[in-house]
Amino acid sequence: MQMKDVAQTFEYLKQFLTDERLRKIEHFSQDSSDFVLPVMEDIYQFRNAAAIVRSVEACGFHKVVAMEEENVFNPNLTVTKGAETWVEVKKMPKTISSLQEIKNEGYKILAVSPEKNAAMLPDYEITEPIALVFGTELEGVSEEVLDFADETLAIPMYGFTKSFNVSVAAGICMYELKQKLLKSGIEYKLNEEKLLQMKIRWAVNSIRSGNQILEQYLKT
Repeated sequence: MQMKDVAQTFEYLKQFLTDERLRKIEHFSQDSSDFVLPVMEDIYQFRNAAAIVRSVEACGFHKVVAMEEENVFNPNLTVTKGAETWVEVKKMPKTISSLQEIKNEGYKILAVSPEKNAAMLPDYEITEPIALVFGTELEGVSEEVLDFADETLAIPMYGFTKSFNVSVAAGICMYELKQKLLKSGIEYKLNEEKLLQMKIRWAVNSIRSGNQILEQYLKT
């Protein structure tokens, strides 16, 4: 859709929203960002998938990439607390080609791992869009992803335990990076077209039979 069409589509969908829901969409969309893109590498525990989606949404990042191989990224809705309404989950095959596609969109690939002389999260300076790759619960980030990544990023550990649960690690990283962006002066928020597209998705997810209403409108 062209910019004008996107704006008109959202204006059309507004009539199906309650005033309260529209106010929330307008309010929370303003700080939304895809400057940090979480990428999950074949996560298999649905509670972890759900906790990641919830943390991502709470920090104002509304997109997740789930690279699937043996496991389906399927969040537990009792854990997400409704975050799945707002977070777009893009599913891709677990391949280097998928990461290359993300890189081609302008993202630096950062693997969350202590390997390869990792930068420490508190010291990391975010200057450009980053795709943050989290590995599986048992194996961590795969060797092929580590080899492909532009950099690695590690969370400092202060006890005998050598790593956080993947959903905890994702929550820590997303929150810390959001704080860095807030203080950076970087223009990290969505541009006008992406913002409108997200509002349309949120509106559709908020309306009963929203997809059918949107499809019917686009046919006219």
